Amino acid sequence: MSNLDPLSIKCPKIVCLCGSTRFKETFINTNRSLTLEGIIVLSVGVFSHDTNETNEFTSADIARLEQLHLHKINMSDEVLVLNVGGYIGDGLEREIAYAKLIKKPITYIEGISSPEEENAIQDNQLSGDS
Repeated sequence: MSNLDPLSIKCPKIVCLCGSTRFKETFINTNRSLTLEGIIVLSVGVFSHDTNETNEFTSADIARLEQLHLHKINMSDEVLVLNVGGYIGDGLEREIAYAKLIKKPITYIEGISSPEEENAIQDNQLSGDS
């Protein structure tokens, strides 16, 4: 049996996945891949863009899910942005701006073309222009 002394157990990196829930397969595949690498993954609990689930959520449900995801960003060591096809919607813009505000390292699965483009995401969100 392995040593279960809490002081000897190395804590793995914790990554929060952020992106549009319309990219369900990307969330599932990325979660699986990172988990198999030994990384703790914080992800969405429901896929609100899933056509089978869309009508089940009230605006209060969506607001609660958005707040919950910000807490997951807080808990993480870093954020992985699933910007499939370069897509960054309003919700993801808010999550990126929040992660920057609390100084979380951010990685994109598809590169941002310039530092100006990345800064524009935060500037737009913080000024309320989204």
